[in-house]
Amino acid sequence: MDDASAALVVDACGVVTGWSEGARRLTGFSADEAVGRPVRDLLAEESGSGETRPGGPPLPTGVVTARHRDGHAMTLRTEVVPLRGPGDETAGFVITAAPADARETSLGGRVFEQSSLPVSVLDTEHRFVRLNAAACEAMGGSEETLLGRTFLEAAGPSEANRVIDRNMGTVAETGRPMRDETYSQAGADHGRRAWDVEMWPLRDTAGRVTGTALAGLDSTEQHGARRRLALIDEATTALGTTLDAVRTAEELVALLVPDFADFAAVDLLDWVLDAEAPPPRDDLDIVMRRVAHASAGPDAPARVVPLGRTDVYPPYSPPAMALREGRAVLARRGEPGFDRWMAEREPQSLRTEKARASRIHAELAVPLLARGTTLGVAVALRNLRPEEFVEDDAVLAEEIAGRAAVSVDNARRFARERATALTLQNSLLPKVRPGQAAVEIAHRYLPTASAAGIGGDWFDVIPLSGTRVALVVGDVVGHGIPSTATMGRLCTAVRTLADVDLPPEELLTHLDDLVTHLTADERDDVPELGATCLYAVYDPVSRLLTVAAAGHPPPALLLPGGTCRLVPLNAGPPLGVGSMPFEATELKLPEGSVVAFYTDGLVDGRGRDVDRATQELCRALTVPAGSLDAQCDVVLKHVLPEEPGDDVALLLARTRALGAGQVAARDVARDPEEVAAVRKWALDLLSAWDLDDISFVTELVVSELITNAVRYGETPIRVRLIRDRTLICEVTDSSSTSPHLRRAHAFDEGGRGLLLVAQLTQRWGSRQADGGKTIWAEQALPRR
Repeated sequence: MDDASAALVVDACGVVTGWSEGARRLTGFSADEAVGRPVRDLLAEESGSGETRPGGPPLPTGVVTARHRDGHAMTLRTEVVPLRGPGDETAGFVITAAPADARETSLGGRVFEQSSLPVSVLDTEHRFVRLNAAACEAMGGSEETLLGRTFLEAAGPSEANRVIDRNMGTVAETGRPMRDETYSQAGADHGRRAWDVEMWPLRDTAGRVTGTALAGLDSTEQHGARRRLALIDEATTALGTTLDAVRTAEELVALLVPDFADFAAVDLLDWVLDAEAPPPRDDLDIVMRRVAHASAGPDAPARVVPLGRTDVYPPYSPPAMALREGRAVLARRGEPGFDRWMAEREPQSLRTEKARASRIHAELAVPLLARGTTLGVAVALRNLRPEEFVEDDAVLAEEIAGRAAVSVDNARRFARERATALTLQNSLLPKVRPGQAAVEIAHRYLPTASAAGIGGDWFDVIPLSGTRVALVVGDVVGHGIPSTATMGRLCTAVRTLADVDLPPEELLTHLDDLVTHLTADERDDVPELGATCLYAVYDPVSRLLTVAAAGHPPPALLLPGGTCRLVPLNAGPPLGVGSMPFEATELKLPEGSVVAFYTDGLVDGRGRDVDRATQELCRALTVPAGSLDAQCDVVLKHVLPEEPGDDVALLLARTRALGAGQVAARDVARDPEEVAAVRKWALDLLSAWDLDDISFVTELVVSELITNAVRYGETPIRVRLIRDRTLICEVTDSSSTSPHLRRAHAFDEGGRGLLLVAQLTQRWGSRQADGGKTIWAEQALPRR
């Protein structure tokens, strides 16, 4: 012990029983004057001299203020060690004291004082007993101002400091060391610092814990590096979760606030949101639209620009500079351009003296660049935290903004392709007009909003001869413009084949050949074509529905009595597979039946059971609805998945039937004299139907068609007249030879019949059937 140190012994009640020569030199009191007195009497008056608690320490461990014999006060650093008596009871205490400003002379003391790491010692009440110079600097005070104060009083009652304080209590109770990592605002620079804190117990000679030691390692730089890596890692999963530019901007500001900035905003150029091509750039004021912003709290910068509104950025502003230079721009208070920009944008309320402390003092503007195209700018501001943005922050912001920009550009490209595909698809989808003679129609088409893009679903309603109608629904494999273009090809091919009036199974066979040829002709970089299709023909005269499918789900049939079931089909393979036959199913339907045609997007999807979904479809069709159009909405409400992953096409057809008074037919013998009898039969029928106004044309058409059948056809021959929205004349014979128009020469005796029919009627044609053909012609009914 050096000359400036003192030692004394007190009993369990705090009365001095032993007094060393060092104590005399330090305090001026002799042994005779000190022994027998309570040790607290030697303290200065401001330190207090209350009664000593039995068994408790007579003096606090740490810094105390003592009184010299000549009356002046002394600041001493004390250590109190209990003395154990019989039964492990406290028999007294050994107290060592030294001036608080005395320099350590021992090797251990010099290590403590000269350590570059902040090291401090606290008693069991968490009061500072010793601090080295590094600890005083980290705490932002001198040793004289910190000694005797509790940790929370000196460091501040932040949540991070409360955690350290609780952990010190745990160390004192358990006697086990602990490690903690904290990130808080402390120190003379008032910046946020990260610390790795080691805590371990201090024990006396008896092994009892008398205090806690703290050692801190400033890990602010490492913490910042870890946080930057964590932000980049978080950006990988948090950005671009949807193909929506605005949503991506919202994800970006949510990532930056509050961990990186007190306020963040994303502004995009208008052409980005409209999915247009970028216009040429100039150096004039830049106009951008605010799509997302976020603040760290009520004291963060105000939202000057409302969402959805445009703002003008002058050339000297940091965002304009970032766009012009294509790099991150750091700006801080005191720079002319930044101060001018802030003065123009800050609300009037922030220009008062009272609000200057909360003003924005740092800005980081980062351009959103993707694939060589500038899309907009991200802005980060700080006013709550005192740190300015540094180059490492700029590098981090550029990395995150680059990922966000790619997602925004993907969304822009997706929106552009989606708009193109929708325009193409809408131009190709049929314009179904009301007033079908055979069926009442209602339909819905819902393009998917998923990242896959618009699919190749389509439907069609094609009028056929004899008041029949073809109902078509199909689905092309894949999404995007290629699928939409393929859908257009198939839609056109189906209409062309339907005009030939092929049976459903034969039409699908020709369509399958077409897809096979298209696949063989495609380039290697074009994906393989594939599609499903369902083709049905309904005849309102016979009330027969004939259906054939190529890999397509079967339609649902709702009968007038309320029973609903799926139409049993022998569905063939999808189009393009080839070498497999298609079979047709024929049903006779009561008038008023509803047939539901749909694509698999309605009943299929991730995690869905197709059989259960089709049962839901059948149940939905039985729900009462005011109209067929309303029934479409009911079906979509009950069957459509919450997030459809594919396009959905739905076509509902309610069947009609032509009554006996609208159809008349008779057999014709192969005898030229029969032509006159058929003409008279037709004229009588027109008179009964009150259609005498068109009797001349009808007589001529019937005469020509019957004459051709008698002259060139085979028996049996049959004629049929159908009165609906038009008057249809059909002549059927057993010959498979199809008629054709030809130009007759001046002296030819024949060859003009079909030409006259074509000129006098709205349309005409022929269709093949089993064992023969039918030639038909349609006339407009007279206006009433």
